[in-house]
Amino acid sequence: MNDGQTNDAPRTLEAPALELRGVTKCFGPVVACDAVDLAVHSGEIHGLLGENGAGKSTLMKVLLGLVQRDEGTVLRHGEQVEIPTPQAAVTLGMGMVHQHFSLIEPLTVWENVSLGEPGRIKRDEVCDQIKDVGTRYGLPISPIARVEDLSAGERQRVEIIKCLRRDPEVLILDEPTSVLTMAESQELFEVLRDVVNRENRAVILISHKLAEIMAATDQVTVLRKGSVAFRCRTSTTNPRELAKQMVGREVSLGTEGAALGLISEDTTPEEIQAAADVTPEVAPVEAKTPALALSDVVVKGLDGRTLLDNFALTVSPGEILALYGVEGNGQATLGDVMSGLLEPTSGTVAVNGATVPMNKVGALHKAGVGVVPEDRHRSGVVLDMSVLDNLVMTDLGRVSGRFLLKRREARKIAARLIEQFNISTPSMDTPLRNLSGGNQQRVVLARELSTDPSVLVAAQPTHGLDVGAIEDMYERLRAAAGRGVAVLLITTELEEVMALASRVAVISSGRTVGVLDIHEATAERLGMLVGGEAA
Repeated sequence: MNDGQTNDAPRTLEAPALELRGVTKCFGPVVACDAVDLAVHSGEIHGLLGENGAGKSTLMKVLLGLVQRDEGTVLRHGEQVEIPTPQAAVTLGMGMVHQHFSLIEPLTVWENVSLGEPGRIKRDEVCDQIKDVGTRYGLPISPIARVEDLSAGERQRVEIIKCLRRDPEVLILDEPTSVLTMAESQELFEVLRDVVNRENRAVILISHKLAEIMAATDQVTVLRKGSVAFRCRTSTTNPRELAKQMVGREVSLGTEGAALGLISEDTTPEEIQAAADVTPEVAPVEAKTPALALSDVVVKGLDGRTLLDNFALTVSPGEILALYGVEGNGQATLGDVMSGLLEPTSGTVAVNGATVPMNKVGALHKAGVGVVPEDRHRSGVVLDMSVLDNLVMTDLGRVSGRFLLKRREARKIAARLIEQFNISTPSMDTPLRNLSGGNQQRVVLARELSTDPSVLVAAQPTHGLDVGAIEDMYERLRAAAGRGVAVLLITTELEEVMALASRVAVISSGRTVGVLDIHEATAERLGMLVGGEAA
């Protein structure tokens, strides 16, 4: 351990279920993990914190047999083990629920869960197992549902069930609540705690939400720049101390506090601004013509269900309007509509007073709408293409010659955006999948803002990002609004609403059930609207 401190609890004489001693992994000159020590005991939930690039993902890849350590040892119940392959990790009783989905959308839940298993697969047996695991862990899901018809929260349930069905002794959860509602998250952690206590499992919880770490874990380890910076019993620390250890400096209540979950539901926007030393921006002038207007938009699913029901809202130039609600109430559908992936059954979408022909490919982009999608891997980027290609791919007109692309012009644009948006990449020719989640999100935002849009739709823009990346995203959204861009922020995070929005609209069952000025938007009133009650 380097410059941090320890406050370790007394250990039992029993060897840890999983222990790492001096694990080091380098990629060329870059030291991803530097002599990391970590001990996880049976019957406990161990929190692992760290910013993007701190070494968390590399450490977990070592445990899963995806990369091989350069130095150090891994022990299971005191016995040294080797993990050359993912199959070896499974044999050793380790399983992981990844942050990003690895599901095949056209297949059913039971087909995804059983995919890759050897021997003959019995459908009824797999379906029964899925139901049993779902009931046992409070994760109900229909085994015969197609994944493409599931919400983001339901897909996360499938990923968790897929792992739990193998009955791992050591369970690694990577941002498991990034697409779950507050109620679903609380229920998941209650079930995990019950299972840990009853079945004596060991759990590693990777999360950037300090409130979750404080509520759900017994021990916590903080990684910073590849090394262990801090570890202690969770009961002996607090969110501010953990935030300080994560970023290496004191953290304020304002923008960073919202990013880290340090803001309570009773915190007012004025308190956030004062703590962040931010001067409140002049409220946007109510324009006669809104930058974005959705009127009576109806979208029906393939099964006939109404996903958006006469949905309506307006966003003015220079305004950040937050669309807040529980996951699965039409936010993902709205995001697909604004991305041009889904044509409404009826209703209109207008940008700067002009109705957009929603049946034409690229019409929204041409009208001046930029989109940061909820799932950037699904519809925001092409992971195997370079950073350069991802930065220019939505507006090839500016880099096109008569027959070929003007690579020199494309590189000039990419270099400017990489510098302007602080995108950390070895080269603009690096495949995008090699970048951290925060830097991938910066690529998406840089590309969408580089075309000077009138409207920016940001759907769950900080899911799975660390404090540094979240803080950067907040500042850039504010700056965009300051330049007159109308920002529609689709979020399930109350902290984001309080930190960013000037108004908040609440969505429930595909309808807009209320619009409040942010100074009127208390947690109680928002909760009533989310629940379908009058506020």
